[in-house]
Amino acid sequence: MGLIIYLDGEFVPEEQAVVSVFDHGLLYGDGVFEGIRAYHNRVFKLREHIIRLYESARTIGLDIPITMPEMEEVVLETCRRNGLRDGYIRLVVTRGRGDLGLDPRKCPNPTIFCIAASIQLYPEELYEKGLELVTVATRRNLPEACNPRVKSLNYLNNIYAKMEANLVGAPEAVMLNQEGYVAEATGDNIFIVKNGVLITPPPYAGILEGITRNTVMEIARQKGIPVEEKLFTRHDIYTADECFLTGTAAEVIPAVKLDGRVIGDGRPGKMTWELIHAYRELTRVDGPVIFREDERSMNCAG
Repeated sequence: MGLIIYLDGEFVPEEQAVVSVFDHGLLYGDGVFEGIRAYHNRVFKLREHIIRLYESARTIGLDIPITMPEMEEVVLETCRRNGLRDGYIRLVVTRGRGDLGLDPRKCPNPTIFCIAASIQLYPEELYEKGLELVTVATRRNLPEACNPRVKSLNYLNNIYAKMEANLVGAPEAVMLNQEGYVAEATGDNIFIVKNGVLITPPPYAGILEGITRNTVMEIARQKGIPVEEKLFTRHDIYTADECFLTGTAAEVIPAVKLDGRVIGDGRPGKMTWELIHAYRELTRVDGPVIFREDERSMNCAG
């Protein structure tokens, strides 16, 4: 049985969920999106994801034709239609149908669609053993050119870096900014631990300000762990006590090697594990409920 997709105000079978070949999201990557997780019958950090979606849209001058509360309900209802209690949600807003020119004024009606399905980015063994990372030549987009803080449909910068990682068999890559400072991975934010302090690049380093990133920082502060947002280089990763990545799909995943250099003792560190467990506990209680108690008898997947 196929998925049910939300598309411009309707819920349709996936084979009917089609957009125009003249949609500028397809032609030019002109649009924004969010990847969101559902855990234990709740949509995790839904409000934060919706706020970021609308902020990204505002930055590119895209007027979303429904309100934020209405968009939240789109996400929840898409999960319900697919019986999804645990899984991954992709929410997309494109500039909409236009002509073959660039002018966004030719696109009067944005396209909105929402997909709720399953995802597994990394096998569980990598959470136990840790990732081996490589630094790639592709630099992170300049904020003055295509600001990484906008979660746009144009992901070629990340895809180039992912291709480089694939060529050497690495599951993930570290991207530097134009000044040579560490920015982020191809799909995740990066953290290091040094002398008991949790450190991550600041937004101005050229990163997407991740929802998971911010959540982990909040958890750490609640636990009394010092947190710093500051610039650092590959040297600081090589000499760190611990390293891990964060992202909606990846959650919190340890990294134990970069460019052949062992990080710490080559195993996921104590602070990393503490944050992994705390993050997973938070997913049980944070976010709006998908199915109410009176709907528990429904036959639901996930």
